[in-house]
Amino acid sequence: MTRRRPTIALLIDNMAGDYQSEVRSGIERAAEAHDVNLLIAFAFGDLIPLRGSTDAARRGLYHIIRSEIVDGIIVASSTLCHLVGIDAVREFCRSYASFPLCSIGMAIDDIPSLMVDNALGTEISVLHLVDEHGCRRIAYISGPTNNEEALLRAGGYRRALAARSIAYDERLFMSGAFTVGSGHAAVRELLDRGVDFDAIVAANDCMALGAIELLKERGIDVPGDVLVCGFDDIRTARFTKPSLSTVRQPLKELAGLAVETVLQMIEGEPVPVLRLVGVGLTRRVSCGCGRQAGPLLLPPGAAAWSGPSSLAGQRASLERALAQAVTISARSLDGWADRLLSALEEELAGDRGRFLRGLEELLDAARREGVLLEQFQSVISLLRARLQRAPEQGGDAALNETLEQIWHASRIAIGSASVHVEGEQRLKVELAAIDVNYGMRHFSTCLSLPVLRSTLAADLPKLQFSRVALSLFDDALRSTMTLFFWMEDGREVEVPPVSFPAHLLAPPGFLSGDERWSVITFPVAFGGVEKFGLAVVDGQANEMIYDALRLQLGSAVKAATLHREVVRQVELRERIEQEKVREESRVAARIQTTLVPEQPSVEGLELCATMKPAVEVGGDYYDVIATPDGGWIGIGDVAGHGLAAGLIVLMIQSMVSVMASSPAAADPRGIVCAVNRAVYKNVRDRLKRDEHATLLLMRYTRDGRVTFAGAHEDILVCSPRTRRCARIPTSGVFIGALPEIDAMTRDAELVLEDGDVLVLYSDGVTEARNEHHEQFGLDRLCATVEAAQSAPVEVIRDRILGAVEGWCPSLDDDITILVARYRKPG
Repeated sequence: MTRRRPTIALLIDNMAGDYQSEVRSGIERAAEAHDVNLLIAFAFGDLIPLRGSTDAARRGLYHIIRSEIVDGIIVASSTLCHLVGIDAVREFCRSYASFPLCSIGMAIDDIPSLMVDNALGTEISVLHLVDEHGCRRIAYISGPTNNEEALLRAGGYRRALAARSIAYDERLFMSGAFTVGSGHAAVRELLDRGVDFDAIVAANDCMALGAIELLKERGIDVPGDVLVCGFDDIRTARFTKPSLSTVRQPLKELAGLAVETVLQMIEGEPVPVLRLVGVGLTRRVSCGCGRQAGPLLLPPGAAAWSGPSSLAGQRASLERALAQAVTISARSLDGWADRLLSALEEELAGDRGRFLRGLEELLDAARREGVLLEQFQSVISLLRARLQRAPEQGGDAALNETLEQIWHASRIAIGSASVHVEGEQRLKVELAAIDVNYGMRHFSTCLSLPVLRSTLAADLPKLQFSRVALSLFDDALRSTMTLFFWMEDGREVEVPPVSFPAHLLAPPGFLSGDERWSVITFPVAFGGVEKFGLAVVDGQANEMIYDALRLQLGSAVKAATLHREVVRQVELRERIEQEKVREESRVAARIQTTLVPEQPSVEGLELCATMKPAVEVGGDYYDVIATPDGGWIGIGDVAGHGLAAGLIVLMIQSMVSVMASSPAAADPRGIVCAVNRAVYKNVRDRLKRDEHATLLLMRYTRDGRVTFAGAHEDILVCSPRTRRCARIPTSGVFIGALPEIDAMTRDAELVLEDGDVLVLYSDGVTEARNEHHEQFGLDRLCATVEAAQSAPVEVIRDRILGAVEGWCPSLDDDITILVARYRKPG
């Protein structure tokens, strides 16, 4: 009988981030090497439920992972404590005390714990600045107080000062939050208080980079005026200017030890309660060191180099020196220095190109293990320094020339390989961003679960997913689930809905089989509160896709749930007698007015708006969505009235809000066309109605540029220079009238000048009729705006509303008015 393959779970806060990525990568490699299954669970923003909590709180993702699925658990405690604090994470881990479990990043009593030597790392940085650069006033930016690693690193700072008899000055100790912004703020406070300092050590690289950014803003040179060191050695640290000196954590080695520890516990073997993994200082420009790349000749009197025989004489010391020059924790690369020196001996014995081939093989193997290839430049510098002799020192000129050619070719090979790796990583990120942008663009318009299922089948393979199980909770207690979607080998598997206990995570048969598997699971939730189910997916996609998929799935299920309820209400209401129309109008009015932004605000715009429903409510819509560089403004009007019009307004508002709020939001044309397709399908096919709507969508940026698309009333722009209104027509197509409007929809542009007043309105303004059936008209609207154009925007809005109400005391259509005055930066 074959032995069942063990399964290990990794509990971590998120998939993105340099720390999380390194830990995950190391555990995946170790799980593969040991031939064990791997389940990675992340629930960013989800509190860690404790065994003494309420039933609802105890059914979070982290809690329901049980022995029926996994044999051992690795908890990335240092990432989870950001959510609930140190004590809660410790209690959570202790609740599994009888289970094979180990902690990474936090020491927990009676629980096997693995940590890098955080205190030593900070101590190394401080002592380096004191001993090698003569610093005496070293400021420190600490991490959050609810993070154990941050506390240990702060202790290392104090210990280093004491070791060099430097008095601790609490004015130099600043608090941060492991973010760039908190490092920026800490140094700003330090400078504003006038505290003297000559160096800064930060508890992580993000805060160190924020500190450098603020120092640059204040005209303080790094490292000319102030030296800076970080902790973690994230990817960005190598490419900033100046490059960041930092303590490098061997996270892959830590992750590999975690897998080994849990497997030993599963086998019943004893393991240490606490293991510390060493760290090392990577010296770059920010601490004043950088990398020495020039010629390093031996001092007079050193042993002469005379060929391969001399290399053999110093082989052991060279091998040790080379191994210390590069940080490599992967066991698959053990003995690399010996193999490289052998290749050099073979090269000098007559095998031309052997050293370069050996170096390229080493670089390729190191790349697969995630080793920083630029470190091998120091290997070449070391070999050059130890093996090359100047002619005046008795060196062989021909041999020196040969070695110089080898070193030159080697540096080119290392540089080329480093650039290739970074380019490959950048390409992966860019392709992942494209996948997120285009592969998930249909999720926001999935207004029913059947449409969501077909969208998943079409789009998940484009995101590099081949194996997926998505299940939804059956009840509020979240104790059982029903399978909603199953994919194998990139194709949807048609299976009847299967109900099963939630702690199994996926339907029977999904997490089984003879083949080793590695999957990722996360909650399908909306806003971190409403939890609809769980997703289990394979781990082949780019790390940045998982959190985006989590958010999109939660939003799509929420939208489908809301839409299903709204449609049910519509179908119910439409069967009611005619006398219920007035009640429907009141419901529609609530939908319509509830969706209106309470206090619209966009940087650079003095903004106000109003919506006044008519007796028989139409379908007016407007929305204002702020973004970091400006914002989106939408306005429209559904043809018709009553609850159906309100429902269509809800569709438009929800879809525009989701797509415009996305960091990768498309241009106005793209959103208008996407909304049209969804509205046409929902209104024509599902509601069996023929309503359509005007929709104008504008993207405003802080420099006054406005890009717009769609069909609605003319845009009015009143200039303080001319004191006249310019009428800018919109030339799109009604939403929902045609299945596709891409060919007839274009982006147009206008540019606002300082003080320009922008006025948007619905046809309830211009088509309001008096007792003689005369329309209020666009001319009267322009005249009203021009007469009040220098007044505050609230006054302009109220003047327009008052003029229309005075013209038509009994409104037959909704009135929507939006007034904005542009203020140029500076």
